Amino acid sequence: MAKRQDKMRLGAFFNPTGHHVASWRHPRAQADAGINFQHYAEITRTAERGLFDMVFLADNVGVRRAHPEALSRSAQYVANFEPLTLLSALSAVTTRIGLACTLSTSYNEPFHIARKMASLDHLSGGRAGWNVVTSSSQFEAENFGRDKPLPHAERYARAQESVAIVQALWDSWDDDAFVRDKASGQFFDHDKLHTLNHKGKFFSVKGPLNIPRSPQGHPVLIQAGASDDGMDLAAAIADVVFSPHLTLDTARAYYKELKEIAQKKFGRDPDSIKVLPGVSAIIGRSDAEASEEYDRLQALIHPIVAREILSLVLSGFDLAPYDMDGPLPDIPVPVDGSQSHFKSTVDLARRENLTIRQLAMRVAGARGKSVIKGSPASVADQLD
Repeated sequence: MAKRQDKMRLGAFFNPTGHHVASWRHPRAQADAGINFQHYAEITRTAERGLFDMVFLADNVGVRRAHPEALSRSAQYVANFEPLTLLSALSAVTTRIGLACTLSTSYNEPFHIARKMASLDHLSGGRAGWNVVTSSSQFEAENFGRDKPLPHAERYARAQESVAIVQALWDSWDDDAFVRDKASGQFFDHDKLHTLNHKGKFFSVKGPLNIPRSPQGHPVLIQAGASDDGMDLAAAIADVVFSPHLTLDTARAYYKELKEIAQKKFGRDPDSIKVLPGVSAIIGRSDAEASEEYDRLQALIHPIVAREILSLVLSGFDLAPYDMDGPLPDIPVPVDGSQSHFKSTVDLARRENLTIRQLAMRVAGARGKSVIKGSPASVADQLD
């Protein structure tokens, strides 16, 4: 097999207090990390020195619903900065690393998204990235005047239209539209201004965007869809795709299918899409130390927290009535929730014959990522 010549792309996924759900309890953890800018500045500059391509911030627009005992023990997406605001501040203390975050097409207007991401691209000198998501949670819908989230297919159709509008708004101005000629008094060339006049199924947007074309023109687009609708969206628009698959075989199959859809259905160069599988790395000075650190973190997870996280991954299916040391019950495939995480989690339980407790602890510790442990050299070898 020919050896690939291109470089591995690395993104650092920053959860407020660490990716592991109990990491905030670690003796060395910054417990108030979610609202501690110096914490974010330090770890972002560390990632930049480590030659990571980007840092990434996920987001929820609300506090998720869960058993009070579980929710009160969680530090993730409960008390943390709005990501675009944080990335704008981080752009001032970094110089090279990409700055990417989630903005939902379900609860943001395309004009807002286009303007905010273009602003971040200007502030950072061309380092902005947008993770395009659709929101499926009930608690988010109720924060925006809706009784329930939009149906799955409708969310993705809305996302397709939203992205098309955002990209068009980013092209409102030619690169050299702003002449800023003090002598003549001309600030911009009107012939290089383009008004959108979009009228679609979900949005009506006149345009143009009131910010010049940004350094990248089009900030990097990221997607993580694994349902049929999600894969179509990713194949159509994404520069980067996050993959949630937990085994090499399923990851390879997804990679192959995604790139075939991009090429055959949308006429894209498959090599233009970078696929980044999720990895949760536990690193120690030796392999043994890393394993001990992982066990220490796992021991800090409260069982109810683990059960509620598993329930969330399973699209809100209530596991409270079931024996924690019994098998996972038959659960219907969600119509509106995240189908990719649902399927990979159920497949893991069936494949390894895990109890609810065992599965919950695995899911809570990994948060939908493959877990690798070891020394720095060992982790690098595993990534290779």
